[in-house]
Amino acid sequence: MYKRVLLKLSGEALSGSEKNFDPVILHSLAQEIKEAQELGTEIAIVVGGGNFIRGKTVTEIGIDRVQGDYMGMLATIINALAIQAALEAVGVDTRVQTSIDMPKVAEPFIVRRADRHLEKGRVVIFGGGTGSPYFSTDTTAALRASEIKAEVILMAKNGVDGVYSADPKKDPTAVKYDHLTYMDVLNEGLQVMDSTATSMCMDNHVELVVFNMNESGNIVRAIKGEKIGTVISGEE
Repeated sequence: MYKRVLLKLSGEALSGSEKNFDPVILHSLAQEIKEAQELGTEIAIVVGGGNFIRGKTVTEIGIDRVQGDYMGMLATIINALAIQAALEAVGVDTRVQTSIDMPKVAEPFIVRRADRHLEKGRVVIFGGGTGSPYFSTDTTAALRASEIKAEVILMAKNGVDGVYSADPKKDPTAVKYDHLTYMDVLNEGLQVMDSTATSMCMDNHVELVVFNMNESGNIVRAIKGEKIGTVISGEE
């Protein structure tokens, strides 16, 4: 079983059929994280902001890319606060840390403080991305996991149960992988995470597990090391 993990969530995974948040999804996620934490695992979270805005797509309406990326960072902080509220509603002690200073809302990101919170059994939620434009929340997950020395990134996908050779919704011959190396991902151009995040995980020896978060109990199964989804590591 993993001792310290970083859970990567997409913003869209929080919304379901709702516009921004689905309260049923938030409550279910909070309950599952609580169950996982009760196993003794230290849990940090990085969440995206795609249920509000995507920095790369706002350029289509004439907004500068840098400005759009900052808008996306603010969206991730909204999601971080929503997850915090859901976790605290089920009795899980949490802290939100942001890469953009906003002391009335959350703590600034400080590695040593995050490490101390995790040791005390608190769930730490990282909002605001890396704090710089042109970096995705996948890269944020790889960076934060490396900084806090997490053993693995649990990449919870919305309705996708692993990594495939092609889009299984478009290509019926697509093959699901049980295990890949980071070099496989880079060489084959698999759309798991962007190349910056992939290289960072490889260089810092952080494993990645890609699995379907919509199946109840999968977060706990992933933390226990059960064979679900696709495992990506630096070794064959």
